Order: sequence, then C-alpha cells, then structure tokens
Amino acid sequence: MEATEDQLILATGGYDHTIKVWQTSTGNCIKTMRFVETSQVNALDRTPDKTRLAACGYQCIRLYDLDSNCTAPVINFDAVQKNVTRLGFQEDGKWMFTAGEDHRVRIWDMISAPPHCSRVFDCQAPVNAACLHPNQVEIAMGSQNGGVYLWDVKSELHEQLVPELEASIQDVAISPDGHYMAAANNKGNCYIWELSISPGQMLSTINPKKMIQAHNRSILRCKFSPDSRLLVTTSGNGSACIWKTGDFSKWRELTIKNYWIWDAAFSADSKLLFTASSDGVARLWKLETKTCEREYTGHSKAITALSFNDETFD
Repeated sequence: MEATEDQLILATGGYDHTIKVWQTSTGNCIKTMRFVETSQVNALDRTPDKTRLAACGYQCIRLYDLDSNCTAPVINFDAVQKNVTRLGFQEDGKWMFTAGEDHRVRIWDMISAPPHCSRVFDCQAPVNAACLHPNQVEIAMGSQNGGVYLWDVKSELHEQLVPELEASIQDVAISPDGHYMAAANNKGNCYIWELSISPGQMLSTINPKKMIQAHNRSILRCKFSPDSRLLVTTSGNGSACIWKTGDFSKWRELTIKNYWIWDAAFSADSKLLFTASSDGVARLWKLETKTCEREYTGHSKAITALSFNDETFD
C-alpha cells in the first residue's frame, strides 16, 4: 500500500526542546510539539500505523498524537530514570523497546492501557543504542563499556561481543534483510558482522565480517538502507559516509562543514537521505549526485534526532 501525500512526513527534534513535523515535499512545518524543558530529544520513532510519534530524552518517554491538533503528549511513561537513548516499535505496534543509561533495555506492552514494562534486559553498563531485528524477536544493543549484545526477546538467550576495548558503542543497526549487523563507536570505527540462523536455532549466529575506519571522530549514527545495499555512518566531523554493503567500500560522502551530523534516515527507495545536524537544519540529499535537494529550517538549536519511515517518497 502506498503512502498518501499527507502521510509523507519528517519528524525532527533537538536541543530547543521541540519536535517539529514537516511536509517532506514542501519543507513546510505543519506541527510543533513541546518536549521536556530539561532535555534534548535523543530519538524519535513513528508507530507502525503512522498515527503517533514517540520521543525520548532525559528521564522521559513521550507519545504524541499526529492526527489531532493537540501538541501535548497523550502518554507520559512512568518511572523512567536517567537518559533514555533509543526507542522503536515492533512491526504490529504491540510493543515498544527503549534503551537507556540506567543500563537497561525495556520492552513496553503497548496493548495495555496505560503501557507498562513487561520485560527488561540488563547490559551492566549505560546503553547508547538499540535496534530491532527484522525477525521481530532479536534486539541488538550497544553500551558505553564497548559491549554489543544480541538478545532474543522470547527465549531470553543473548550473545555478547566486545569488538574494541575502551571504546563506547554509539549506535547499532541490523540490515532489513537480516544479513548484517553494524556497531559504530566513539573512535570512528564501524564493525560489521554477518548474521545467520539455522532451523531450530533460537538465536542468530554472529560472524565477523569487516571493520571500517569510517571517520576521524566519534560516529553518532549508523543505519542501513531499506534495500540493504547501503550503510550510512554520521559523525561529529561534519560528514555522512555512504558504504556499499557488497564490499563495504565508500560510495558517497556528504559534508556539512563545522557541524555534527547527529542522525540520518533513508527514503523507501534508498535513493534519498535525510540528515539532522547541529546547525539546526534537516536536509534531504540525492545520493546519486550528492546534492542537497531541500532544507527544513525552523529549529533554533541543534537537531539531534529525526524519523522518516514512510513507504514511498518522490
């Protein structure tokens, strides 16, 4: 099913304590929502039915209604401690996962009212990143002590890796086809593993594939494209590098001089890339030509998170 024009929205959040919703085709801001005055926005994700937007930050998780004129959150999650760094939804919207600096990754039951935490995984260190495997069962996690974990939510089985000593894992990603897992650290390196699973096997097997010396400063985000053919890494050195997953060679480099590129997201056809940067601007790039096609301006401070996960975009 193709997304309609009004569904084609980009959401951004940052250090100005606001979340903005943009019409991607025009660059117009169609809604501004207040976040918490004591926190930047660390991550954003839209529910699978596209009606709500989740945001997390310091000691807070908020859920906003995108279909109404209300700009206040419709749900404030209770008993949230320390910095919540990542969140995301299971494909049917039945549960949400969050990761945080309280060392834990949590599963929230979204069917119950209000949502409640139904399962917890303790990484023994602050967790910077988490992402859901396309099999909807395994969650990859990255911690500040250098640990990369793969956790099977149903069986509670898990695997731990430490790809580089004394390096904090800043982000993790799993390709949509389930073949690769990536973990990026604060030394500018990105590690790639191949994932495989046999019949009757509960947890994916993890085999080292490659280490990419991607940036000369900390990597902030790594994400695979919807077609699994590309990987983007963004950094505090003002660059977003695009890698071909065939051999993990660098294909394109996008540059915003003197600014951090905090986050990125591909379009559904994998030909376009949205970036969020510390100059307070979100940008839409055409990857083939490395040209900036559109800018989304309106934030007064750095944009630290964005969400774009629509099915089609032209």
